[in-house]
Amino acid sequence: MLSAVLFAALVFAFTNGFHDAPNSLATAVSTRTLGPRAAVTMAACMNVIGAFLGEGVARTISRDIITPPEGPAGPVVLLAALIGAITWNVVTWYKGMPSSSSHALVGGMIGAALASTTAVRWSGAAANFALPMVLSPMIGLLLGFFAMVAIMWVFRRTNVQRMTRGFKIAQSASAAAMALGHGLQDAQKTMGVVVLALVATGYQDSYDVPLWTVCAAAGAMALGTLTGGWRIMRTLGRRVIKLDAPRGFAAESTVAAVSYATSFIWQVPISNTHMITSAIVGVGATRRLSAVRWGVAGDIVAVWLATVPGAAAVAILAYLVLGTALPT
Repeated sequence: MLSAVLFAALVFAFTNGFHDAPNSLATAVSTRTLGPRAAVTMAACMNVIGAFLGEGVARTISRDIITPPEGPAGPVVLLAALIGAITWNVVTWYKGMPSSSSHALVGGMIGAALASTTAVRWSGAAANFALPMVLSPMIGLLLGFFAMVAIMWVFRRTNVQRMTRGFKIAQSASAAAMALGHGLQDAQKTMGVVVLALVATGYQDSYDVPLWTVCAAAGAMALGTLTGGWRIMRTLGRRVIKLDAPRGFAAESTVAAVSYATSFIWQVPISNTHMITSAIVGVGATRRLSAVRWGVAGDIVAVWLATVPGAAAVAILAYLVLGTALPT
């Protein structure tokens, strides 16, 4: 059963890569700063580098959300949680809607816990998951808006074509920085589940992340990123608002800065998907409110709200099926 959990965790990391790859690719590709192949290769490389830069978020995932029971039930809970998260990732990817792999994972963990005798650490889940979930989109929107206002004011007397060329170069750096933040944040979530499985089954006493876990999570996510994610990229890069290079740079820089702060300072998981989508809306609102396609944005928010309960529901069903194999 532990082997099944480890395999499912790597599958989740793979789906995380192709599901969330558009976060760091859509803006750069839609503004034609980077070609699709160059963008995918760059994002995969930066994902791998980011995975090796910390483990604070992994510790939060492994210690502060749920406490699986000892014995054979522990791995079953984690396997059901991963099935819930993977299913949600695949369904939303197929529909072309950006949703949070992080929220799908935590939703799956909570759902599987509620279906079993697993204890949910509600205080930890509230402080380290629910609060960042609520605040991060608002922060992304506001920071994106004010970053773009600052750019418009600083370059107000600059020739538009010259400014666009300059920001295309700058956007290559901001896209790389955001992809690094994606690896830093999301690879650690897979690491956290693996560590939790090792602790629950008695193979490990501490919540330290083994090097092989980092390598496996980084590799699986990078492979997922290399497969692209063009359905979601179309939604983020073109359907919400038509982006230009300065706005793409402002949105990506906003997400990168928040990813680093939450990973290194607060060590809490956030959704890069929520951040980039809200940042795109924020930078787009500086043009005019009608420039944002609010109907598309509303559909995205609806998917966000459904992510935790949706993944939890699938995890509950998975646990009820898998739990029949447990000894009585």
